[in-house]
Amino acid sequence: MSTKEKTSEEVLLEEEVLTQNEIVLHNDDVNTFDHVIETLMYACDHGAEQAEQCAILVHYKGKCTVKTGLYDDLKPRCSMLLEAGLSAEIV
Repeated sequence: MSTKEKTSEEVLLEEEVLTQNEIVLHNDDVNTFDHVIETLMYACDHGAEQAEQCAILVHYKGKCTVKTGLYDDLKPRCSMLLEAGLSAEIV
């Protein structure tokens, strides 16, 4: 008969927690659909269809998340939206 030894190893895993933030675009009565669509395509790298869908959601729902990601990526994008006269915030 042979004896088998069991060894137990404790492995510690260090996970980096990445916090996802969102840019939320709010409705206003000032900007046109075309302006909002063009700005989303430029600032958030949306395709035409995605930008149009977001503009429609903002119009009918009052707000829409237009981009998610790390804060450092979203900050300049949100600034571009604000500079274009849109109402947006990072949450």
